[in-house]
Amino acid sequence: MKKFVTLLLVSLIGLLVLSPYADAKNKVQTVVAHRGASGYAPEHTFASYDLSHYKMKADYIEVDLQMTKDGQLVAMHDETVDRTTNGTGLVKDFTLAELKKLDAGSWFNEKYPALARPEYAGQKVPTLDEVINRYGTKAKYYIETKSPEVYPGMEQQLLKVLNKHKLLKKSRLKKGHVLIQSFSTESLIKVHQLNTAVSLVQLTDRGVVDTLTDQQLRDLKSFVMGIGPNYKDLTVKNTKRLKSFGFVIHPYTVNTEADMRRLNSYGVDGVFTNYPDLYKRIVNEKKIK
Repeated sequence: MKKFVTLLLVSLIGLLVLSPYADAKNKVQTVVAHRGASGYAPEHTFASYDLSHYKMKADYIEVDLQMTKDGQLVAMHDETVDRTTNGTGLVKDFTLAELKKLDAGSWFNEKYPALARPEYAGQKVPTLDEVINRYGTKAKYYIETKSPEVYPGMEQQLLKVLNKHKLLKKSRLKKGHVLIQSFSTESLIKVHQLNTAVSLVQLTDRGVVDTLTDQQLRDLKSFVMGIGPNYKDLTVKNTKRLKSFGFVIHPYTVNTEADMRRLNSYGVDGVFTNYPDLYKRIVNEKKIK
């Protein structure tokens, strides 16, 4: 795990209280649309989010955050714009106005011609503010602080945007309308220091889950409610172990029906997937039963 923080660091920030998340432990698994319906449309664009939210009815819209030169939080997975736009360079070197000039959708049509649609060309990079404006406070957001060490103040800016949209109300937080995740334990601690009511999820790199000691898991459980492991790491045994500590488990990124069914049988609480319609169908089968 990137910069895993031990009990010593946790103790330095004082008493940490786990925030409630009423919906996390429901018997029916949670459908998290990974970068939107990114198996069908260009990731982190309104085309992808609209598809996952309005048509596929995913439980959560996942938003990866980067920050522009002028301090605006934008939805983008990479630190650079190269892979998913027609531009080149680091997000942090672009102002928002400059970033808005880029085409964030044509790359998808070129890479996946069988899925290409005219409206994908010219998609723009959305800000977090624009995403929440579009889908409102009844939607649920799974937000990741990406490379927070590159963006000083990212956590404060994130909470500022969420507060602006009244998503930090206790009633919203208790219903799980906002989850914040990160590979950076330091970033999660910063969020917790700023607002202890926000539910947090620790992401783990491939191969990390089975290296975590009981003490490290207890340390994490003192301020995060969930673990987001690489799905390839999970087994019946280690899933049971994580659940024994009380963690909600949302593995990433699960894109085949066989893996979805296997992980559900282990007892995961939901998955991140590029194909939310597929996982939704599997989840709905359980509801019918």
